[in-house]
Amino acid sequence: MKIAIIGYGEQGRAALEYWNKNDNQITVCDQNTDIKVPDGVGTVLGPNHLSNLDEFDLIVRSPVVHPSDIVKANSADIVKKITSVTNEFMRVSPTKNIIGVTGTKGKGTTSTLVTKMLQAAGKRVHLGGNIGTPPLDLLKDNIAAEDYVVLELANFQIIDLKYSPHIAVCLMVEPEHLDWHLNIEDYIQAKTHLFKKQLAEDTTVYFAHNDYSVKIANFSPGKKVPYYQKPGARVRDDGVIVMGDDETKVIHESEVKLLGEHNLQNVCAALTAVFEAIGSLDGAKEVLYSFSGLEHRLELVRSLQGVKYYDDSFGTTPSTAIVAMQAFADPKVMILGGSDKGIPFDEMADAVIKSNVRHAVIIGKTGPKITSLLKQRGFNHVTEGLTTMAEIVNGARQNAQQGDIVLLSTGCASFGLFENYKDRGNQFKEAVNNLE
Repeated sequence: MKIAIIGYGEQGRAALEYWNKNDNQITVCDQNTDIKVPDGVGTVLGPNHLSNLDEFDLIVRSPVVHPSDIVKANSADIVKKITSVTNEFMRVSPTKNIIGVTGTKGKGTTSTLVTKMLQAAGKRVHLGGNIGTPPLDLLKDNIAAEDYVVLELANFQIIDLKYSPHIAVCLMVEPEHLDWHLNIEDYIQAKTHLFKKQLAEDTTVYFAHNDYSVKIANFSPGKKVPYYQKPGARVRDDGVIVMGDDETKVIHESEVKLLGEHNLQNVCAALTAVFEAIGSLDGAKEVLYSFSGLEHRLELVRSLQGVKYYDDSFGTTPSTAIVAMQAFADPKVMILGGSDKGIPFDEMADAVIKSNVRHAVIIGKTGPKITSLLKQRGFNHVTEGLTTMAEIVNGARQNAQQGDIVLLSTGCASFGLFENYKDRGNQFKEAVNNLE
């Protein structure tokens, strides 16, 4: 079989390892002309790497490549040949106990919580997808029928998904990746593919207080269970997290190590998904006692001279900056700005006024827009024009007082000044740890 692998990142390499057998003829197609592939593997590199794909029997799309870009460069019928690493894993998985998690933010935290809770209950669990391990690489772990697989899935992976998991979770959804999608409707439509092929015996867990999440969940033919609302896990007025119609107590919110209301939502999503999967929450409380979060998500870097420095670089939208601000009652110095994804900043500017922000260090291409919105609201405590992370951190430090929080939660993507959110967060941590 002639197979084209489009894109040679981590998922493309996993695809090559999986399909490079049984006399398959593999060609790697990538716009990067510097990639190296194993002997015997063909290449089509450069700006025309998507052309002339009709000759192939199978086309394996990497997540960064939009399916429509492949179709535009070839015949319309080519769409029938397109698959992905996620599609193939769902097709051949030895277990049907698959939990797929999507949403705009919180996917990694929720997927990790689900994994840890299932493990605490004595289950063998395999975690992959957007969080790190390509799904096909999970097959190396000798997955058994009774095992569980948890997949964190972004739109890039599910836009052409042909299979749905036994349990599909839809977290809070808001406009995102509008530089990749045509519009918000296209973004929402892409997420529905995780739910459309469920069967009546499958389950969808969704965020009851988010209209987009409710809309997406309604595409599932299966059972639908809300969280943050009865009968799913929710937080009562007294701060107790409960589950089910009988309000079984799980834990008090003050005992949860994760910070912020958005993480309470993630906790409730995970609890609901796990309960639907195994019918109990054995061990979940211990997980919530100890799990403090993933790297670059409200991560405490250091406390110096009475000022705490937090890395929330993973937050790349205005709403994530808002929830990060709201996670701390203390006075804050915010680091805001970055590259532009076409999302308005008005609500983020409003939150700066309402969230005990002492000063804002504004960076990146969106900086002038954010500064203008803040000044329109009478907020003039702004530092601009800093371009290195050392300068940015020093600028924040100079405007912080004892008892303050310095919070890197920019509300924007990182491209321009930094390679990605990880690079931005790592540079922030290095600069903070170099302070004397």
